Amino acid sequence: MIAAILLILITLFIPPIGVLMIAGCGPDFCINVLLTLLGYLPGHIHAFYIEYVYYKRREDARKGLYDPHPASGVYSDRVQRGGLSVQAQPPPPQGTYAAPAPHAPQQGGQQGYGTV
Repeated sequence: MIAAILLILITLFIPPIGVLMIAGCGPDFCINVLLTLLGYLPGHIHAFYIEYVYYKRREDARKGLYDPHPASGVYSDRVQRGGLSVQAQPPPPQGTYAAPAPHAPQQGGQQGYGTV
């Protein structure tokens, strides 16, 4: 709770620092720096969107919910997962697989494509 409030205060003054704390140094951080340089308000909107997605995914993961669709405009895997580590998933069950039967050569006539 206190960490979230501190993050919001940092984001109010310098939006890229807030994104850096949540998403790390990656595409989201670079986009936020560019948006902040283009205009202070677009940088804020983007930073608060990244933080919203992060905390929403984190809260959903704690409830046992998982959204398989990535949030649009978010490129950090850490934000997409809500800061939680990915647990190893068991391999999918193996279905029965029947190998195709080998072709028997034709008696007489052509033996294959392009032969005379």
